[in-house]
Order: sequence, then C-alpha cells, then structure tokens
Amino acid sequence: MLRSALLFALALLPACSNSAPQDAETMATWEGVSFFELDTQTLDGQPQQLAAFEGKVVLVVNTASKCGLTPQYEDLQALYEKYQDQGLVVVGFPCNQFLGQEPGSPEEIAAFCEENYGVSFPMMEKVNVKAGEDQSPIYGLLGTRTGELPDWNFAKYLISRDGSSVQFFGARTAPLGEELTGAIEALL
Repeated sequence: MLRSALLFALALLPACSNSAPQDAETMATWEGVSFFELDTQTLDGQPQQLAAFEGKVVLVVNTASKCGLTPQYEDLQALYEKYQDQGLVVVGFPCNQFLGQEPGSPEEIAAFCEENYGVSFPMMEKVNVKAGEDQSPIYGLLGTRTGELPDWNFAKYLISRDGSSVQFFGARTAPLGEELTGAIEALL
C-alpha cells in the first residue's frame, strides 16, 4: 500500500510544477502592470482594489484549511501583528487546487480562520493559482514577475511598497523564519 501511495505521489510531481509560463504572450500580458493596479474581492464578496495596499509591503499567501501546513495561519497572524505598524500587510487567498484542501464556503473559511487562528489580516476570495484559463490575474502577474507559481498551499509572494520587487517563497518557508522575516525587514 505504501508503494502504491508513493507511486501515486510521484505521478503527480509533473502536475505540481511551480514554473510560471514565460512565453512572449504571457509576458506581454503583464508588461507594465503593477500588482497595485489589480482588483479582487474580499472573502465576504466585497470589491477590493489592491491599490489600497500601495505603500505597504505585501505578503500574498495561497491558503487552505485542511492542509498539513494550515498551522502556518498562526505564524502568519503573528507576523502580521509584529510588522503591521511598520507597513506590512498579509493577504490570504484561499485555494482549493491542491488535493481539495480548501473545500469550504467563504463563510466556513472565515469562521475557521478566526476561531482557530485569530486571523485578522485581509482574506480574499477563493482563487485558482495554477496556470490556465481560470487562473487568478493576481497569480498570473505574480508568476510572471517571479517565474514561480505555488506548487502547494501556503506559497508566499513578498511585494515591495511600490510593487517594483516581487520575491517568491515556497510553501515550506516558515512565516517567522529568518529567510522571510529578513526579506520583510529589508523592505520595511
């Protein structure tokens, strides 16, 4: 049985590639576009212009409630609280593309985040992060800027105050670890 599970996991690896399409058409789509020019919706369905975050350092994270990495919510909240007054905003985008680990409704996701982790940072609508026709424009832009797309839940993008710099950090990068906090502090 373990061998079957391992073979299944290995078969999924090519589908989990985190390389973003870098073809001329994709690159041209996002040329000259800033993260802060895009719009989305909050988890409760309200319009959200990302321009509201301009002038802040933004950490974008694709989240999930039923993942082994879900406890990162606690550290993301601590990170937000630690650096919020210095200009950091953490923005969560629930995603159900990795083994269906975010199946909940917006109301269920909001309740889970608040009740279990005290999440007070902005949570946006559920999105698709993988390349394809239904990919969120936000992840299309971020993937083009970094050449990386999430290959699992809790991948992170760190965006400078003016949007000129975007850095990618994989799902296993600890929110309170030196790698990420050092990069945040450098931008603050």
